[in-house]
Amino acid sequence: RAPQCHGLSPAPLMDPDTAPQHPKLPPVLCQVNLGNIQDKKRFLSDIFTTIVDLKYRWFLFVFMMCYVVTWVVFGFIYFLDAWVRGDVWHQGDPEWQACIENVDGFVSALLLSVESQRTIGYGTRMVTANCAEGVILLIAQSIVGSMIDAMMVGCMFVKISRPKKRAQTLIFSKNCVISLRDEKLCLMFRVGDLRESHMVDAKIRAKLIKSRQTAEGEFIPLEQSELNLGYDTGEDRLFLVEPQIICHVINRHSPFWDMSAESLRREQFEIIIILEGIVEATGMTCQARTSYTEDEILWGYRFESCMSLEKGAFQVDYSRFEMTFEVQTPAASAKELQELRELEQSSQALSSPALLGRT
Repeated sequence: RAPQCHGLSPAPLMDPDTAPQHPKLPPVLCQVNLGNIQDKKRFLSDIFTTIVDLKYRWFLFVFMMCYVVTWVVFGFIYFLDAWVRGDVWHQGDPEWQACIENVDGFVSALLLSVESQRTIGYGTRMVTANCAEGVILLIAQSIVGSMIDAMMVGCMFVKISRPKKRAQTLIFSKNCVISLRDEKLCLMFRVGDLRESHMVDAKIRAKLIKSRQTAEGEFIPLEQSELNLGYDTGEDRLFLVEPQIICHVINRHSPFWDMSAESLRREQFEIIIILEGIVEATGMTCQARTSYTEDEILWGYRFESCMSLEKGAFQVDYSRFEMTFEVQTPAASAKELQELRELEQSSQALSSPALLGRT
């Protein structure tokens, strides 16, 4: 027996025809924005990832400001110490035991800060042993500078070596096609790798994102459904030595089972394609993504071959990567085609000679 909430009555079942119609949603791959995030301090708790994820212009700004701010802060402290001890007013006095030599203003103190943190050491300005706070300040700046160097150099290395740019050489066809393959209605798209160094252990996945309303009247704005690209047969594991056509067989478990060419034009959904693999040169994981909306699916088309045999080797012509040609394809849904085949098989069985002899 299911638990019940006191004081609440279950929502009545709603007729889909009389249910309120929700507005159509735009494609979701790049148009889902996060808003009203209250606990933003979580980003500061993982400051390393936050800095690495910044855009290059903001990353370089943070990179420079980390050094400039520390130089200015320690330069101000150096100048304040020299001003309090009177070193600023006793420049050129041979009998004065200065804490910080040759600091007569903020600019010279700033130069001392830069020289100390970057270990330049020109020799004209220095911290002497006549004051303990000067030595402590120099040690503190050296430690802070080493921490900034370690963090920012690490961020710069990770930022440059991230395999995000590797995904730029993984290309997808601009359109999906639906046609018959082995007497089965299939949704297909093409993927290729432009580099000669191949992806290791490449795997591909597909998600259908579509809004729907349940029988109880609940509106699910972005429901995700998995599209089988050969997970059970291992066909989702790719060796991208040549452009490959990825096939999704529209069967009883497919979200497109009862979708025909006519109903496809009235639907609104988006197919998210995720290709993930290991970069052969660096051993790092790379991920490439693309999406197809209902307007980018061509019913009754097939991809042209972009490979030819020349001089004992296969030659790939990427100028033909996007080319398609029209083929004869029924406009009915896969469900209707299956029912039609079953009806034909049953009629053939009833009209078989063995069965007629029995009658």
